[in-house]
Amino acid sequence: MRRMVAASAVAVLAGSGILLTAGGASAADPTPVGASGQQAAPAAPAVAEPKGKVVANGGLWVHQDATTTSKRLNLLPQGSVVALQCKKVAQNVDGNKVWYKLGAGKPGWVTARYVQNLAAVPYCK
Repeated sequence: MRRMVAASAVAVLAGSGILLTAGGASAADPTPVGASGQQAAPAAPAVAEPKGKVVANGGLWVHQDATTTSKRLNLLPQGSVVALQCKKVAQNVDGNKVWYKLGAGKPGWVTARYVQNLAAVPYCK
């Protein structure tokens, strides 16, 4: 009778995925284990890029480089919120020498003169 109860308990635990073996967690344990038998460290959460809001009347041109004479890539509408990867000092636009490189994998630069940054933006490396 005892063996039957123990066998039933093992079957129930094995079905629930919480059965432990003498060597540690069973294959049902979803925790990743490295080659050394140690549990892998959890992945670090992704850090969100800072964002900025376009405040220029009529929108803001995205340029290929941090200068107004470089090729225009596209026009961001007034009020749009964009990811900002980093900033650098470049051409002066209406008293502001800071330019933001767009984030989220989008190419181009925008002058900081017409972008309200919604979080601190680091300098480009």
